[in-house]
Amino acid sequence: MARPKKAPTENVTKDTATVASEEKNVLNSILRSLASAGFDQTVDLRTTEPGMSAAVAWGRHEGVETPRLLALVLPAGAWSRSNADEVQALSWNLPTPDTAPEHYAQFAVVKGAEGKLEAIFDLAPGAPHQIDKLPTLREINDYKRIKADPKYRWSMRMYDRLMKGFNALHERIYQTHKDRVNGKNDIIEEVAKLLFLETFRLNHDGALTFEHDGKTLDLKDVFTAAHVRKNGARAVAEIHAAFEHFKLHADYIVTDDAGEKHPIFDKNVHLRLAQPGNYEAVLTLIQDLGPVTDNRDQVVKEQGTLADITADVLGRAFDVFLRANFESKGGLGIYLTPAPVKQAMLALAFHDIKESTEDAANLVARDGKGRPAFRFCDPACGSGGFLSVALSHLRRTLDEIGGRATATEDARNKLFAEMCQHSFVGADSSPQMVMLARVTMSLLGAPKARIFYTQNSLTSPQLEPGTFDLICTNPPFGTPKFNKGQEEAKRAHEEAMEKILATFRSDLTPRDGRGGGFDYSPTTTGLAMGGYPNGKGVWKETSANTDPAVLFIDRCLQLLKPGGKLLIILPDGVLCNSGERYVREYIMGTKDEASGEFHGGKAIVKGVISLPADAFKLSGTGAKTSVLYVQKRHARKDDPKKFQDEPQTDVFMGVAETLGYVVKNNVEDYGAGVPNDLAAIVGAYVRGE
Repeated sequence: MARPKKAPTENVTKDTATVASEEKNVLNSILRSLASAGFDQTVDLRTTEPGMSAAVAWGRHEGVETPRLLALVLPAGAWSRSNADEVQALSWNLPTPDTAPEHYAQFAVVKGAEGKLEAIFDLAPGAPHQIDKLPTLREINDYKRIKADPKYRWSMRMYDRLMKGFNALHERIYQTHKDRVNGKNDIIEEVAKLLFLETFRLNHDGALTFEHDGKTLDLKDVFTAAHVRKNGARAVAEIHAAFEHFKLHADYIVTDDAGEKHPIFDKNVHLRLAQPGNYEAVLTLIQDLGPVTDNRDQVVKEQGTLADITADVLGRAFDVFLRANFESKGGLGIYLTPAPVKQAMLALAFHDIKESTEDAANLVARDGKGRPAFRFCDPACGSGGFLSVALSHLRRTLDEIGGRATATEDARNKLFAEMCQHSFVGADSSPQMVMLARVTMSLLGAPKARIFYTQNSLTSPQLEPGTFDLICTNPPFGTPKFNKGQEEAKRAHEEAMEKILATFRSDLTPRDGRGGGFDYSPTTTGLAMGGYPNGKGVWKETSANTDPAVLFIDRCLQLLKPGGKLLIILPDGVLCNSGERYVREYIMGTKDEASGEFHGGKAIVKGVISLPADAFKLSGTGAKTSVLYVQKRHARKDDPKKFQDEPQTDVFMGVAETLGYVVKNNVEDYGAGVPNDLAAIVGAYVRGE
């Protein structure tokens, strides 16, 4: 057993200096800094990768050992690995002499080999994320020590294997073994279908029979690499038939708020891959996992499966694969929100939920039917990025808050399982994105998450007003441009917009006999952004050129319960332009110059975070955007349709100039060494700075 030693607090000793590499010197600089903060016990970790150095450190506060901290120096040129997912994987995969390996590192300080770049991470299982400061020696023991799955170390090894394998598959099908797909996104979709079949095979007991060519076959016999290797094209045809049979299975059908049912795949979706070699490669990757080991590296099962991998790890592997390979451009108006933005938005929301006694109680409450009352929504969910991040934050929050509903691990697990089925709602107008979101959430352990196709989230009855506690979304914005010769298309667009705008005037009452226009009276589930006030305060019908972002603000406020929270990405024009001042006053009210108070608004603005201009460069847009964070005002007790006149508090403001990456060659390059400013912004918000 390696004995803990005091971290160096002065210069590196002469003996060490004569043999230490440059990376080791950088590691010692991290340990000196940790020691000065009281984390003065260390154990070196063995690293097999050239140029990498690592150690774990901890301290004592009031006689109690703190959680472990990982000190890690990445090899030169490897700074792209300084993200929460990869650092967590490294923390679990590094060989350790610690006699209690289940005491995984809960935090990490990472530096580049040159010692100039630094990032800090919270590595809790299920929700690793970047932070800007380590907790102090006194604070760190107040952090809930989240119990890791006994197979978490093995799961993180499988994460690394799957990530490399998914990317290799993508290149294989895209470059060297081309198949019946039209582009990179089609490959992601095919991998998603095969992952669905594999998880279906593993999570259903008994025979899984289907018919093909007059024979009754079993999915468990057909869907293996060995069967494909032996039978080639015949095996591929059998797998195609299996997908057709199981894609509409009742276990994967969800119901929206209007009562409409949605399978995970549309009836017109089919497997397209045809080459047996590609099926063999996929099945070998996801089935040939070797023996399962516990966190002490003892074999607990001779042959592992995807079902043995911790759900959050498997889901994150697919989500990272999707984000790394998805092509946003192509005229579909589809793009993925950068991971640092999603993490920051959900971190703000769940911090406030934990800090509020009322919100924490609501998080674990039950509705009138005995189901979890908390509901999260993304009405423009795309591939489910906000949903998957919200799921991980919810899991961690349940572990951290107190109360009878979460008093024991069994109680938390039971509640979380129910919330996976009832608490997550997503809608999108792209069937492909809905399918990817459904598969991602299924891999995360939420196959019944209520994600569905809708023609238009702005008007759909599939989303019930006044029923959501938290909405995080990145909705479409901007108005289409029509060239000469597109008059008919322009006319059709304007007619469609007029129909939508007509539904956004429920809070407007016609001024009959008073010169036309409307009077505005806000209600808790009403809409009014189908109009705008003129200089005299009389509301008029707005034009078909209204930015959809304005309508999404109104719609999201309508969908929230009174007191609910909205974090939405908006073009800066909505927040800054003089022509959109009425939108801002609609949200927070008009200012009384005498008292300085705002009255008549539907929400309290909690924060605005400016994002860099290249945040969505991959989608082909350089539009400047910001995150708007608001809380819907509470309803009056004597009249639940009317709002309380609550005071507007101070607004938190932040400016992110970089997000931890630069866009190069149409990819997000996290190895450029630029900081993720959102980590510092979230830290400042949490500390009340």
